Amino acid sequence: MPVMRTIRVLPFLVLAMTLGFCAAPAAAAMSDADREHLLVHYEMTGSVLAEEVRGLSPAQLEYKASPDRWSIRECVSHLAVAEPDYWRDLQKAVKAPPDMNVKKSVATDADILWYGIDRVVHTKTGGGHEKVDTYKNMDEALAKFEALRATMIAYIKTTNDDLRAHSFGEQELIDSWQWMLEISTHAERHIQQIREIKAEPNFPKK
Repeated sequence: MPVMRTIRVLPFLVLAMTLGFCAAPAAAAMSDADREHLLVHYEMTGSVLAEEVRGLSPAQLEYKASPDRWSIRECVSHLAVAEPDYWRDLQKAVKAPPDMNVKKSVATDADILWYGIDRVVHTKTGGGHEKVDTYKNMDEALAKFEALRATMIAYIKTTNDDLRAHSFGEQELIDSWQWMLEISTHAERHIQQIREIKAEPNFPKK
C-alpha cells in the first residue's frame, strides 16, 4: 500500500540525509587549531595596542625620535588606514576558487609569526598606508581600528571558509590563513614600534 511504502522508505531517507547522500558535500571549514591560533593572536594584539596607548598625553602621542620617524599617534593611524585594505584583500582572496592544492606557500606559519616580532629588518610603508595623518585624533584612530577588529574576530569565530585552500598574493604567495595571521602580526610590529618610542631617552615624562 502507498502509505506503508512511504513509512518503510522514510528511515532510509533520513539515513541518507544524515550521511550526506541527498545533499552536496559541505565545504571544508577552518580547523579548530587554526581558528584558535588566529583568535588568540587577534585578541592579544587588539588588547595590547589599547593598553600601550592608554593614558598617554598629547605630547607623548606626538613625540618623534627624529623627523623621519613616526609618532605613536601616527602608528595607530597607520593601522586604522591599512587594516581595512588588508581585510578587503582577504575577503577577495577567499571568494576566488580554491587553488592551494596546486600551489605552495613561500613562508611557514612560523615565518608569519616571526614577522610580528622581528624589528631588526625595517620595511618602507607604501600603497597609501603611509598617510599617517588620516586620523589626527588618537581616539578616532583607535576606535576605527577596534571596530574592524571586532568584525574580524567575529569572522574568525564563525566562518566556515577554508582559508588554507585559497592562495593570497602573487610575487610572494602564501595561503589566506597566513595572510589573516599576518594582518595581526603586522599590528604586533607596530606595537613593538610604539614600545621603542616610549623607551626613547627623550620621550616626554608626561
